Amino acid sequence: MAGKTTTGILCFTGGALTGALFGLLYAPEKGRETRSWLSYQLEKSRAMLADLAEGLVTSRELGASSAKTEGQRVISDARDKAEQLLGDVDQLINQINSRKGA
Repeated sequence: MAGKTTTGILCFTGGALTGALFGLLYAPEKGRETRSWLSYQLEKSRAMLADLAEGLVTSRELGASSAKTEGQRVISDARDKAEQLLGDVDQLINQINSRKGA
């Protein structure tokens, strides 16, 4: 679900930037003022996207470590159950062998 949210945010941001760019191209201001403003906005957007990318990488790393921890827990539980089953099988074998001898 996080993938759909991220994709939606990126699509919305891309559309907003495209709309803003076309609006600037047809704006009645002088070229120098427009370029200065555009440069400022692009730098601001670049910084925001860098922060977003860093946040995504961090959340992915946290998710990976969370998944790893969960995987280790599942493996540990499976190992415990397997050891318990082996113990039960040994008991059954001993019971069968004791009945054969009787």
